[in-house]
Amino acid sequence: MLMSSADKTAKLYYAPSSFRVLRPGSHVLCAVTGEPIMLAELRYWSAEYQEAYASCEIATRRLLGLDPA
Repeated sequence: MLMSSADKTAKLYYAPSSFRVLRPGSHVLCAVTGEPIMLAELRYWSAEYQEAYASCEIATRRLLGLDPA
């Protein structure tokens, strides 16, 4: 059975205020929790670390070093 890009994890390039889709998909995974984040709901990421985060709390903890890689 063929899978559409709606079923796949996207690969993104994260810039400071935007991101670019490198491989189509419907979601990315939070770098800390592993939970899927729909692209339309993606608000928090690190351009420096090239990671996505599910919430501002998770992003803050990660960037302060409270949630190690």
